[in-house]
Amino acid sequence: MKKWRQNLSLLITLFTLSQFSFGQNSSIKGVVSDGKLPVEFVDVILKTTTDSVKVAAYSVTDAAGNFVLDNIISGEYQLQFKLIGFKTYTQKIKLAGSPITIGTITLQSDTNLLNAVVVNSQKKQIRKTDEGFVFNAVSNISQSGGTATDMLKSIPTVAVDADGGITLRGKSPMILINGKNSAITNMDQIAASSIESIEVISNPTAKYDANAESGIINIKLKKNNQSGINGALVFGSGFGAKGRLNSSVLLNQKTDKWNFGLGYDNRFAGRTKKIKGERTNNFIDDEHFINQNRNDERTEGLQNLKLNIDFSPNERNSFSFEALGNIESQDNDETLHTLVNTITNQFFSDNIRHSLELERSKVGELAFSYDRKFADDRKSLNASITSSFNKHKENTDIDTYNYDQYNAQIGDATLQRTHNYEHENISNAIVNYAIPVAEKSIIETGYKGTFRFFNSDFQSADKTNDEYVINPLASNGFEYNEQINAVYGMLNSFTGEKENPKWKYNLGLRAEQVSNNGKTQNNSDNFSNHYLKIFPSGSLQLNLASDEFVKMGYSKRINRPDLDDLNPFIDITDALNPHGGNPYLKPEIIHIAEMSYNKEWSAYSFSANAFYRNATDAIRQYAELQDNGVIFLQPQNIGSTVTYGLETIFSLKPVGFYDANISITAFQQHVDASNLVQNTVNNAFSWYGKIINNFVPWKGGKLQVIGNYNSELATAQGKRIPIYNVDMGFQQKLGKGNARLGLVVTDMFNTLESGYKNNTLLFSNNRTSKSDTRALMLTFAYTFKSDFKEKLLENQFSTE
Repeated sequence: MKKWRQNLSLLITLFTLSQFSFGQNSSIKGVVSDGKLPVEFVDVILKTTTDSVKVAAYSVTDAAGNFVLDNIISGEYQLQFKLIGFKTYTQKIKLAGSPITIGTITLQSDTNLLNAVVVNSQKKQIRKTDEGFVFNAVSNISQSGGTATDMLKSIPTVAVDADGGITLRGKSPMILINGKNSAITNMDQIAASSIESIEVISNPTAKYDANAESGIINIKLKKNNQSGINGALVFGSGFGAKGRLNSSVLLNQKTDKWNFGLGYDNRFAGRTKKIKGERTNNFIDDEHFINQNRNDERTEGLQNLKLNIDFSPNERNSFSFEALGNIESQDNDETLHTLVNTITNQFFSDNIRHSLELERSKVGELAFSYDRKFADDRKSLNASITSSFNKHKENTDIDTYNYDQYNAQIGDATLQRTHNYEHENISNAIVNYAIPVAEKSIIETGYKGTFRFFNSDFQSADKTNDEYVINPLASNGFEYNEQINAVYGMLNSFTGEKENPKWKYNLGLRAEQVSNNGKTQNNSDNFSNHYLKIFPSGSLQLNLASDEFVKMGYSKRINRPDLDDLNPFIDITDALNPHGGNPYLKPEIIHIAEMSYNKEWSAYSFSANAFYRNATDAIRQYAELQDNGVIFLQPQNIGSTVTYGLETIFSLKPVGFYDANISITAFQQHVDASNLVQNTVNNAFSWYGKIINNFVPWKGGKLQVIGNYNSELATAQGKRIPIYNVDMGFQQKLGKGNARLGLVVTDMFNTLESGYKNNTLLFSNNRTSKSDTRALMLTFAYTFKSDFKEKLLENQFSTE
């Protein structure tokens, strides 16, 4: 009993001492003004006089200019006040255990600093990284009211055709959303107003998926971390051939440990598209000349809802939860006219096919992540689990009318009805860990598991005796499962932010175990693939100066056939041009060597990247003429492709009111498909260029003009036609800058169209597609208590 009392007495004493010691902590309060009005978003930094680097406490002023620093241990400090456009103010503070109020601090404007910041922020529209560059998407005002596809048209080195096909260096890149694989594979499902930045990783390390032959595009959605309650509203309206409407709402509240964010955006538009095709079947007398004209009238709807919750119990640990909901609708009213003539140009057949297609898609995405920081900033740990679900429905009613050479109808119309229901789930489990092994070296290692489940049900029915009867030959179901388990290890050089060593290096090795299987409802094309591949990578960088370096690298990568490539179902929507997947495709293996040079000056920057790519079992779309005059399009493993070229980015700001970014990618491509047909070997030189012009005509105004040109591109059997367009955007600040008015004109000269020309021994084929890409949009944006006015509407960039 006596010992118990002694222990209790000791606990009470320790508790009292601890309470007394906590009671010695102080707080600092005050107000910041510019001499007339309170100043918001001022960084208030407290440092000890003995250590001018370590931050003892930090706060940000609110809308009334108030700030509070709590739980400060007694001692002598330096209190700093920092904000862009004002001179930094420093004041000495001595705390002796009681709260103090320092009254009002008046900041002085710094015009020179403000001008310098404007120059730097515009220059950082593109920020170079060790693996590529980050494009400040919110600085782009020429794609307001568009989608991620439209935004990517404005990204240096990225090529987008008129049908939304996205390529880097002539090949499709891997696209990630917030650094993760997603069920959102159609970039038109993401509104441009919800994008914070776009990262282009042209030289991925072993940390990234090997299935990225031409590189990775990572789309980062907006997320705010500003203290207090913040928000922004955006409304837009305009027209192309039809009307367009979009809006966006962003809300956020952040406390010391919690951060809550909610975002909603939508986009509604009417679209038109005209497609023209001409084909000659050289050795078929009857169906020799085929002419097709297609007209599409579409209405589109897109809605996104995003929620994020962040919790940081202390400075070392943070937890995040994100949820994304996406609803897309598309109604397509299509008319296809097909006229077929014989080799003597006599009439053979004529028909008009009309279809009304209703598409509905729903995507839900959940992500949990954990980040752990350590006293040694070379050490880190992060983990995440994500899962996304996609449900897609497509219902179509079709009627086909046949006509004779005198344009008289033959018999009754053929009536059909189809539906295609798809369900997909993609889940990822990721763990990354970095630990120092020497003063200047760290080892990074990690695991990534990707799990995909997909099933589709396609049903086609013909109307007979007033009833729709399912056609089993034109109907099928498909199930696909894929599991990829990957581990990687890298040895990297490590330097602090202010260090600039002469050499930097990266050595990596990644192993990926792939297992997938697919089966059709009629069991006609079942397949199963299991393989383990090893992917080495490495780079060496020589820093010639603090703003100049040369870098060399090598990596081995893979191009795995995707779901559309493998699905054996044959789509006969266009009876003369059916297409389908190939379940027997082998993965494409690529060896890549690169060498880059980067140099920065005060008002200019330049980077160049020479690359060489050698691919075996290259996967390309291949068209094969059937005996009945039908061309069947299917992906095939052609022999090989060799691509080599140069990629350059040049940024400049010669005068205060103008800056620009110029990018050019040029490459020679050799396509050897001689394993299929002897006359499919192609050599072609291709290039594409882009120039982004930013003007500041007057205070608060900004004009942006973007020009794109993509030259013809070699394919296995021909070439794609060149495409080019010019976009323009203008934005004007209103009032104190919390409101913006914008005007956007896309494809000003209505030149954007896509197509291809195939010339083979058996047939020649020309096809062009033209949408109503020329459109005008008027947008209005307003922010309240928010730094969104910088991140959403200004030409600023944050590394957060």
